[in-house]
Amino acid sequence: MAEGGNDPTGYDMAPETRLEVVEAAVAALPGQLPAGPFQPTWESLRANYRVPSWFVEAKFGLFMHWGLYSVPAHHNEWYEKHMYAADRQWHVEHFGPQDKFGYKDFIPLFTAEKFDADAWAALFKQSGARFVIPTAQHHDNFALWDSAVTPFNARQMGPKRDLIGELARAVRAQGLKFGVSNHGIENFQFINPPPDLAADLQAKHADLYDPKWADFYHVADRSDAACIKFLTDWYARNVELIEKYHPDMLWFDNGVDQRYLDPLKLRIAAYYYNRAKAWGQDVSLSTKKAAYAPDNNNLHTIGSILDFEKIGIRSPAGIRPGVWQVDEPIGSTWGYTSDMRVSGPGPLIAKLADTVSKNGTLLLNLSPKADGTIPAEQQATLREIGAWLAVNGEAIYGTLNWTIFGEDHRRGSDTTGSNLRFTVKGDILYVILLGEWPSEEISIDSLPLGDEAGAPTKVTLLGTTKALDFTQDSQGLHVQLPPTAPSPYGATLKISGLKLNAPTWTASGNPE
Repeated sequence: MAEGGNDPTGYDMAPETRLEVVEAAVAALPGQLPAGPFQPTWESLRANYRVPSWFVEAKFGLFMHWGLYSVPAHHNEWYEKHMYAADRQWHVEHFGPQDKFGYKDFIPLFTAEKFDADAWAALFKQSGARFVIPTAQHHDNFALWDSAVTPFNARQMGPKRDLIGELARAVRAQGLKFGVSNHGIENFQFINPPPDLAADLQAKHADLYDPKWADFYHVADRSDAACIKFLTDWYARNVELIEKYHPDMLWFDNGVDQRYLDPLKLRIAAYYYNRAKAWGQDVSLSTKKAAYAPDNNNLHTIGSILDFEKIGIRSPAGIRPGVWQVDEPIGSTWGYTSDMRVSGPGPLIAKLADTVSKNGTLLLNLSPKADGTIPAEQQATLREIGAWLAVNGEAIYGTLNWTIFGEDHRRGSDTTGSNLRFTVKGDILYVILLGEWPSEEISIDSLPLGDEAGAPTKVTLLGTTKALDFTQDSQGLHVQLPPTAPSPYGATLKISGLKLNAPTWTASGNPE
């Protein structure tokens, strides 16, 4: 069993508070929960939650980091944290001293003047993605939607547009599912200036210590009372996102991992799921590590689809039954930076095939610019992925893992060769050929004669109709291939007539 990402939680930038403070915040929440079967308890979530069927089928979605940090486009999307610490001097040299130009001063520069939601959505459709999750709010506390809860939002400031609302309409018009991510729980203690800078700003009542911006930065007051106010505001923002945009997925970052936040997390889950029930909409939370696993083991997650951050770092190394996803950046940073390196389609298609072969879903992160454009290199990569999926998507969408996820065919200690990744749909075994194209023949060692999967009756290459010649012996299945690859990014064998394993997804999302 590949668990992945079940490491110690630490604070993960959650508010460093106590259970009694969280309980006080929950007690201060207005009104009753919407009517419905969900109550804010683990038992209720376990009894009533089901993974949405659309997610089981999707296998490929798009994420994005877009916000104020896209303006300086330096270091990464944590620019707000860095500009008061490690990148303090860089900021001074490029924008001026922090008492004259703080993070708040990027708001009017975040204009999104070239943002075209319909063009974005058309590109997302071309990519072959089935769902889209923009960052509605990152750690910096700036909301990209039209908010009545916080004045620090894109409708009232900066672009003067409801960016999330425009995206929701355009994405759904393309027939795609639409969700939102909220990283806002991590804002309360995100900025930690060194003592000399803090003293200077405090003496001048500037920026981080300007009373007009106190609720934006959350630096000047981190008392229990301030934390209660912050937590109730976080809840209210999530309720607003739910009510205004009916998201198909509500995605939280690491900050919600702490156990003392459970009463607040349970409350928002019950609210969200009851509202979706009333709308007749299949939705899900998606969270990391043990955020919604009260025994601190993500094999026992309740009421949430488990998300891992970055392939090969925290994601499962092998097959993980149930349902899960992994978020992966298209380039070297999550948010746009001027010197970011963008991955080409080949490596990302390989990561998609590898993830799906292990029963996961790939959530590929995009990095738009502050002016509202998606850089050309990222667009080209998305279109190439979409073109590949137009031919090979049958081996991706709606599939599940086989009994093994793949074979790596290396030449001795050489790193060249072919990588095989397996997926299953009904009685069809798909073999995705990645890496170096085999010379005229590929041997699939995992299908020897007499194997319980049986004997194939037909082998074809997706995108063609001509049956391929093959033989099967004790060493495996040997398939005759065309001399050249139909795509530089990988091709797929479709093998019919086998007896394959049953679906491994579960209603709870957990391995069972």
